Amino acid sequence: MTLTGRRVLVLGGSSGIGAATAALLAAQGAEVVITGRDEARLAATAAGIEGKVTARRVDAADDAALTAFFAEDTTYDALVLALSGGSGAGPIATLDLAELRGGFEGKFWLHLRILQAALPRLAADGSITFITASSARAALPGTAGLAAINGALEAMVGPLAAELAPRRVNAVSPGVIATPWWDAMPAEQREAMFAEHAAALPVGRIGQAEDVAQAVALTTANGFMTGQVIEVNGGLSLATGR
Repeated sequence: MTLTGRRVLVLGGSSGIGAATAALLAAQGAEVVITGRDEARLAATAAGIEGKVTARRVDAADDAALTAFFAEDTTYDALVLALSGGSGAGPIATLDLAELRGGFEGKFWLHLRILQAALPRLAADGSITFITASSARAALPGTAGLAAINGALEAMVGPLAAELAPRRVNAVSPGVIATPWWDAMPAEQREAMFAEHAAALPVGRIGQAEDVAQAVALTTANGFMTGQVIEVNGGLSLATGR
C-alpha cells in the first residue's frame, strides 16, 4: 500500500518519535497532521519537515479539547498514538502508587480515550499504531510499573485488531531511544546510561527516533499486518537473555 495521499494523524508529533514518524510518513507522500500542547514547538517541527504537514495544538489530556478536535468533519486513514508517559518507574518496595496511577492515566487511559474519540473519524480500512515500550517484556529491575502500563496496552492489540477489523491495529515497542523523554535525567547520568545500554546491545548502540519511525511506517503502510507488536530495541531480549 502506498502512503501517497493518505491522511495520517500523529498525536504527540511535536518531538521525539512522533516528530520522526511525521517526517518519514510525509517523505513517503502522506498528508500528516501532528498534534501537541506546545504551539511553538509544533510550529518549529512542522517547519522542519518537507512534505504536507499541518500542526494543530491539541491537549489530548483535555477531554473537551479532544472532543472538539474530532468533531471536525475530517477523516483520517491512519492514527499514530505517540504520546509518552514517564511516571511509574522505581523499585516495587518503594514505588509511589499514586505516581503509578498517574502513569496509567497519562498513557494507558489517555490512549484509550483518544482511540474512542478518533474512531468515528478513522477510515473503515484505516490503521492504528500504538507506541508502547519494551519495558512490557524486558523484565528489568525497577520497571514493573512501566511494564504494567505498556503491557496493558500491548495486551489489547490483538483483541482490538479482531474487534475493529477491517481496520488494522498494531503496536511498535521501542527500547532505549535517544529522545527528549530522557531530558529530565542529569546529562552525565543520561550519557552513562546510554553508553551502558549500547555496550550491552547486539547492535552496539542505542536507538534513534528514526529507527522507530521506520517500524511505524511499516505498520501504517502494510495492509496485511494487524494484531502485531513490533519490537525495535536493538536486540534487548538477546542482551538480557529473556
